[in-house]
Parts: sequence; C-alpha cells; structure tokens
Amino acid sequence: MDERKRRVLQAIILDYIATADPVGSRTIAKKYNLGVSPATVRNEMADLEEMGLIEQPHTSAGRIPSQSGYRYYVDCLMEKEPVRNETREMIRGALLNRMRETEALIQMSGKLLSQLTSYTTLVLAPSMGQNTLRHIQFLPVEREKAVMVIVLDNGHVEHRLIEAPEGLNEEDFHSISQLLNQHIRGLSLENWRASVMQTIYRDLDYHRDLLGKFIAQVENSLLVGQDQKVYLGGALNILNQPEFKDIDKVKTLMELLEEESLMKEVLSPTDEDGVTVRIGTENMYEGLKDCSLITATYRFDGKIIGTLGVLGPTRMEYSKAISVLDFLTKALSEGLNKL
Repeated sequence: MDERKRRVLQAIILDYIATADPVGSRTIAKKYNLGVSPATVRNEMADLEEMGLIEQPHTSAGRIPSQSGYRYYVDCLMEKEPVRNETREMIRGALLNRMRETEALIQMSGKLLSQLTSYTTLVLAPSMGQNTLRHIQFLPVEREKAVMVIVLDNGHVEHRLIEAPEGLNEEDFHSISQLLNQHIRGLSLENWRASVMQTIYRDLDYHRDLLGKFIAQVENSLLVGQDQKVYLGGALNILNQPEFKDIDKVKTLMELLEEESLMKEVLSPTDEDGVTVRIGTENMYEGLKDCSLITATYRFDGKIIGTLGVLGPTRMEYSKAISVLDFLTKALSEGLNKL
C-alpha cells in the first residue's frame, strides 16, 4: 500500500472512531489536509474498498472501516497515545489505597480501566490454588463459631466463618493455629492433601473426640474458592455506543458476559507479554463478533497470574485503550509485588 492510501485509510478510521458516521471523500479532503482533491480521495477509497479495508454500509453512504481495515490500522498505522502524567499519578494513587489486600487491588484496577477508557472491562483474578499458605489463625467470635483467617503468599487474605466444637477456649484455638501453621505453611492449596490433615489430627492429643468434624471443616474451607474469578466493570458503558442500540444485540452480548466459564476461556493468560488485540470475528465467540477485545496479563513474582481486558465496539479508540491498559497492568504488577 502506498503512502497516500495509508493516509486516507488512517483518516477514515480516525474520523469514524470519533463520529460513528460513514465517512465521505469530501470530509477526508477537507479535514485531514491530504493535499489532494475529493476526486482523488474517491479513487483511493475505491482502491481501499477493493482491498477489503473499507466498506459501504448502504448505497450513497460514505465508507466505514472493515475488520481487516481495523487490523491493518492497529498493526501498521496506529500511533500509541502516551498516558498523561496526571493519569499515571491518579492510577498509582488509586492502587496505593488498595494495597492492603490483593483482591481489592485487582478489582480497583478493573474499575480504573473502565473509568479511563469508558468501555466495559473484564478482569481475570488469580486462582487461590496457585498460591501457598503463609499463615492460618482462628478467632473465636461467639459460642461454637470462629473466624478462620487465611493469609497467602501473595498477600491475599480470606476470612471464613466456621463452626467450632463446644468447649474450645482461646488457648485451644491458639494451639490449633500453631500446629496447622507448622504443617501447612508453604503448601499450595492446589496441592493440598487430606493426609496432611490426618497428621495434624493425630498430633492433637486433647479434645480428640471434639475435633474430627472441626478439622474436616478446616480442610473443606481451604478447598473452597480456589477457582479463578472474573470481575466485570462498566457493563453499561456498552449501551453508550451507537453500535449497540439494538436490544437483541445487547442481550446476546450481556448473556455471554455473564457466562463466567466462557469469560475465563476468553481471558485465559498466554505466555506472551504485552497487549493482545482481537478484532471482531477474531474473537472466539459469536456474541463478540461486533466487538474488539484488548487484553494484557499481569504478574506476581515474575509469574503471569491474571488478565485485564477492555471490551468495546470494533470502532473503539485503540490507541488510548492500549496505552492505558499497558500502563495499568504494569502498575498492577508493581503493586502486587510491593504488597
């Protein structure tokens, strides 16, 4: 493709992203200072249409980019928009306020991404089963009930309310906590073995008759919630896009977004660093064929543990969305490692 065609295509895409209206040759010639007449622009547009990079939605209308045109733009024409210093500071400050707990930090990242891009965001949180146990403690809260506090090596804190045998005092809970920590510290939840609990049970010489059900509850509680979670942010943002005024189209998309197992598959991390852009039919599900999904992975201790994603129409502001997502995932990775 020669330089003039590249400039015409870029002008069409930028104008359509900004207005959502089909673009005519007169608009291109007047607004984008290409130094050529509308007739010349029309000839270039005819060539671009023949190449499959733009299309005419209906007779006598201007042209709009095709999915192939968006792909060429992202790969070859797009200039990455720098993230402004005030935006960088806002992101760092907002994440700093959530530095006490991993899950809160990750959820805040998705919320920030939605606010800064005005698109819908998807966050794949890390699986608890991938992490190792750092500490367990029992806090009696009322008769026959205690809170089990679980701390993982990535700073994640879980609180589980469990039933406790009658007759256990605070000193008993402290002893049980110490014994559990002795056996399970450094053990990953996904590698949990029932034999560990049996060893602990044998070591508890007192209240043996009371502790069988309690230890079983501890084991079951540790095994709950290991699966990765998907958080959705700014879902209603999709309604602000002209492409999604069709209620049936929105309903299909929303139903797909509610299928957590499918979203886990869509967001499944790869070993690749950087940002990935899937445009229209490049997405694996029919419900996303009118959307673009931009994703990037985040890390803890050098290991990929989750994904952030931005979902919008194919007519999305790629340059800004990519820049913000790239910076935010790096800031999140830094925050997790500091935490």
